[in-house]
Amino acid sequence: MARFSAVIKNSEFLGFAAHAPDVPAALEWLSNLRLERVDASHVCWAYKIGVQHRFSDDGEPSGTAGAPIYRALETSGLDCVVVAVVRYYGGVNLGAGGLVRAYASTANETLRIADKKEVHSRIALLVAVSFDQMNALYRLLEGYDIQGREERFTADGLELQADFLETDVGLLRLAVRDATRGLGVVSEARDDSLSM
Repeated sequence: MARFSAVIKNSEFLGFAAHAPDVPAALEWLSNLRLERVDASHVCWAYKIGVQHRFSDDGEPSGTAGAPIYRALETSGLDCVVVAVVRYYGGVNLGAGGLVRAYASTANETLRIADKKEVHSRIALLVAVSFDQMNALYRLLEGYDIQGREERFTADGLELQADFLETDVGLLRLAVRDATRGLGVVSEARDDSLSM
């Protein structure tokens, strides 16, 4: 979790950002933050998880808090993230423009200093080869980043299912074709592909 603090015209703005793999996780994180900050004047927030997004002004004038936080999140290029800016009112009204600037700058700075992790999309593939092509397949797979590897022997040979980096799929298809003289098959795995 990232944290940033700024004081603007006597109001304290605390920015928080965290990874949120799904909407329930984002909402739970926000609920916990609210419990920790029950004395705050406002807990404004935004999340972006794939195509799902939402934001809240939490009592600030409409469009002055949640939307600027969401714009900061959207322009950051990050995904699966929830951002909250907690405000402790300091007695000086900032006006709509001042609020927009305060929430946007706090969210931007929080996201800037947050630890980031690059996540690569994976796709489940089923690779089928004959028995005499198994060693060629095993050697070929040493060059790929795979997860969740499962194997099953059939009457025709070996079926191997694994999660491959989406960026490797095209190269993998060509490599299997070349290594098996066009006889190996690479296809998208079904959920029941290797179930017994």
